Amino acid sequence: MTSSWNIGSLTRQSSRPVNVIVLVWFLVGMLRVSWIHAYLTRPTTTLTALRPTAAAAAFHTKVLSSQPTSESAAPSRIKLWEPLPRASSSSLLVLRQSSTSSGGSSSAAPSSVSLDELNEKIKVKGDEIRALKADGISKEDLAPYVAELLALKAQLPKEEDREADVVNTSLSSSSNQSPKPSKEKSKAKNSPASKKKVVEEVVEQEDESELRLNRLAKLAAIREAGVEPFAYTYSTTHSAQQLAHEYANRLENGQEDEAAHVSVAGRIMTRRFFGKLIFFTMQDETGTIQLQFDKSRLSEESLGRLKDWTDAGDIVGVRGSIRRTDKGELTVYAKEWVMLTKSVLPLPDKFHGLNDVTKRYRARQVDLIVNPVVRDTFRKRALIQSKLRRLLDERGFLEIETPVLQSQSGGAEAKPFETYHKSMDMDLTLRIATELHLKRLIVGGFERVYELGRIFRNEGVSTRHNPEFTSIELYQAYADYNDMIDLTEYLVCSIAEEVCGGLTLPYGEHTISLERPWRRVTMHDIVKEEIPGFEFNLDASLEEARAVAAQAGVPNTEDLASVGDVLNACFEELCEPKLIQPTFVIDYPVEVSPLAKPHRSKPGLVERFELFAVGREHANSFSELTDPVDQRLRFEAQARKKAAGDEEACDVDEDFLQALEQGMPPTGGLGIGIDRLVMLLTNSPSIRDVIAFPLLKPDLTKS
Repeated sequence: MTSSWNIGSLTRQSSRPVNVIVLVWFLVGMLRVSWIHAYLTRPTTTLTALRPTAAAAAFHTKVLSSQPTSESAAPSRIKLWEPLPRASSSSLLVLRQSSTSSGGSSSAAPSSVSLDELNEKIKVKGDEIRALKADGISKEDLAPYVAELLALKAQLPKEEDREADVVNTSLSSSSNQSPKPSKEKSKAKNSPASKKKVVEEVVEQEDESELRLNRLAKLAAIREAGVEPFAYTYSTTHSAQQLAHEYANRLENGQEDEAAHVSVAGRIMTRRFFGKLIFFTMQDETGTIQLQFDKSRLSEESLGRLKDWTDAGDIVGVRGSIRRTDKGELTVYAKEWVMLTKSVLPLPDKFHGLNDVTKRYRARQVDLIVNPVVRDTFRKRALIQSKLRRLLDERGFLEIETPVLQSQSGGAEAKPFETYHKSMDMDLTLRIATELHLKRLIVGGFERVYELGRIFRNEGVSTRHNPEFTSIELYQAYADYNDMIDLTEYLVCSIAEEVCGGLTLPYGEHTISLERPWRRVTMHDIVKEEIPGFEFNLDASLEEARAVAAQAGVPNTEDLASVGDVLNACFEELCEPKLIQPTFVIDYPVEVSPLAKPHRSKPGLVERFELFAVGREHANSFSELTDPVDQRLRFEAQARKKAAGDEEACDVDEDFLQALEQGMPPTGGLGIGIDRLVMLLTNSPSIRDVIAFPLLKPDLTKS
């Protein structure tokens, strides 16, 4: 008789060891099913982080209740990588621990209740510290609170476990989808320094997300009160700078100008609360001024809203009188205030600021808010450009715009950006210079023309190079490069006197003197200072010139095709970095100057100069070539270089040659790099410091 397959019959089989194995296998299978069921039906995970205000808690509840649900689906879970309800770093540990215990695991961490309480204390203390920092507490007064927080954190499990929790929780979604890294990259990512950096970034993002959520709650509260948090307009009577000038020698300490009725607007930078007395520091375009609010001027409701609704970074409007505090601070004594723009994101921490250079360039608007020196740099840049235009306009120059999209590049040796015009079925390039079109205007009868605009070159990026930059090119009929030297000195010195207040400027560790006249030296003579025993002239041997240059430390001399090319390479390598004070280097080899007129007395050279200061070029000028036959020969030589693989060489521009054949008068041309000029006059070490939004590689951390 065959027994049925049930537990009771299995225990009665004669082959007992086999039956026991089958029984154990069956029980393990049942346990697996129960574990899987417990995991799939575990309770909804919620964030344990408390919000610092009741309004924030209400907003948080409102957002969670608005999430879509389905009766047939399992309870919805809030993913940690979703941007809205993100927790602080201390809450992430609590979240992981509670999730583990609710999953039915029998290996829950011991003393989880005490750990939860400890995390809650850390969370509350962290909120308290953030609130104090937002209110402008000094670093010394904040120190005891930070010490308490560190003491609480010291009671947590060892740092490695907490770092692993934060990293694993925050990166779980992306790590599941990324390809398996190589062993070397894996070791680098798992190094202690790498883990610490990731943890710091995660904590910073979580703190900012929590503050953002709190501000969104305040935004909702403002609207619920029937107030529009984003105003349409506001009338002001004074700026911070105007008030400072107007009251520079007025009002004793503690005195008020009760007859004054001023209206100011700007961004809140700091807030200080002393019971019913409140002080804000407000910043506008011209500077900062203090605001005072108290219960003697404002209603209980208005004062309460000021406390509950405002944060550092908000833009407000204030009307009131002027007083000087007992400590001598000029202050707008508010009679009324209005929210003009509610800031959702916080400003950088006042103690650490915005110090990361790349972050400053990416978030230039924040850089401008918190760094007055940066605002001053761009204010000076605007003044430099407007002054330059005024000086040229006063001398009879006309600014005429030329095309940015061109059928072929020309006017300089540079690799262009290429694009395509769909409807016209044309391959085009972005301009690398404005030269050729401006010269065609000279041919057309204009005697003094210029254009200040953007230039695009597909080149490398450095502290002195950016793919798109600003330059000015000007052309004057019946002039030569000697006239352009005088004009360059006049323009730069006039701008420096107006923008910088004098002709002696600091630049890094150097002091630059712009007093005229500036040094003038030929390229041959300045190279001879570094290589005194050799003459780079028409009779020199190319092989000997290469050998001498290589011995002096000039790289890649074997690739140079002429003595003129070797001479130019020696200058760039040995001389240019040493030119700190303003210097005109004149009379260049014809090989490196395809658009300049041959020198009237020195064969093999052209009438050209470049202006150098602080080790870099700032201006370039020619006696312009007007001979169409000579110009065609030089274009053809450039075209051969391009055919041989030189990406920076230009083609034969038939339109420009046709214009020259119409006849161009003797002309002097000048080009000045605006970005580098601004660097010089504002003591800026990098070109990115003077370009508002420089080109940067994508920020991979955002993805």
